[in-house]
Amino acid sequence: MAWTKYQLFLAGLMLTTGSINTLSAKWADMFNAKGCQEEPERPFSHPFLQAVGMFLGEFCCLAAFYILICHDKRRPEPRVNRGQSFNPFLFFPPAMCDMMATSIMYVALNMTSASSFQMLRGAVIIFTGLLSVAFLGRRLAPNQWIGIFITILGLVIVGLADFISGNKDSSHKLSDVITGDLLIIMAQIIVSVQMVLEEKFVYTHDVHPLRAVGTEGFFGFFVLSLLLIPMYFIPVGNFANNPRHVLEDALDAFCQIGHQPLILLALLGNTVSIAFFNFAGISVTKEISATTRMVLDSLRTLVIWVVSLALGWEHFHGLQVLGFLVLLVGTALYNGLHRPLLARIPCCARFANEEEGGSGERERLLNDGQVQTGDNS
Repeated sequence: MAWTKYQLFLAGLMLTTGSINTLSAKWADMFNAKGCQEEPERPFSHPFLQAVGMFLGEFCCLAAFYILICHDKRRPEPRVNRGQSFNPFLFFPPAMCDMMATSIMYVALNMTSASSFQMLRGAVIIFTGLLSVAFLGRRLAPNQWIGIFITILGLVIVGLADFISGNKDSSHKLSDVITGDLLIIMAQIIVSVQMVLEEKFVYTHDVHPLRAVGTEGFFGFFVLSLLLIPMYFIPVGNFANNPRHVLEDALDAFCQIGHQPLILLALLGNTVSIAFFNFAGISVTKEISATTRMVLDSLRTLVIWVVSLALGWEHFHGLQVLGFLVLLVGTALYNGLHRPLLARIPCCARFANEEEGGSGERERLLNDGQVQTGDNS
């Protein structure tokens, strides 16, 4: 069935805003500006402040939810399911996981390329799959296990490409690239814990996806904003690229923004894009399918990589192409995107139908509105 204009708009919006989200964060990291003291210009390196901006974008989804409800009240017959009453603190544990994972990934983005950052985030299916077996009692289908092993192979190839290109890249030191890649993978472990917590405790309740994203954004925004105060006094030596060598110097960040206003544009791009990305992702799942959402999420990795090459932010490397393709195959197998192809082959049609039935519960959970908060999937 052909897509409607509205469905095409949603798909384009998800692909565009998802790509802008990572590219704008990396753009902010690439600016040089003076800080609060009289000193030479230096890179804008404030990952925790960037994470606060991202949570502000998620928080905006809560406002969007209430606007949607107000608009729906004017209809003769309301269509929006407001969901049942729930304890908002159910969202606190996954929000804290989101906060930690996002902060770690923004630290890593300072150390590695935008394309590698996006590709390595594919590691989330490995840890989510294993944790769902351990804590949710789920049985993974053979195609999911194969997808996990192929994803591991893809991660090794991308890591190898970064190791080789790190010796030639003057913008990032090899040690920084390796550290950044490892931090991204470590963050995916926390993201997978977040997903398991959401599935076990949150999605048993009837909560509108926009309300879920917004509530997690509320907790993440206010907790991390408060944490910026002690971070201003915690010394971390050369790990931090700010004059006082503390974990996060928010005042220095505002001074740099004052000297280079384009940094504010990049940060606003990150905040606004995450809000629209979550809205578009939820709408794509509802209007088209969860599978389409997964495909679009993989496509934005390609968009980020192509744009980074076009802007000269990174250099072309053949191994990275291979790694991306292997990761794509692993993700496709894990999410069952191969089933429509098998169904067209007479001798494989029965196998495809059995496989589809075995993974029906996972598809049901996705189509019931499982959300990707914090752009963490």
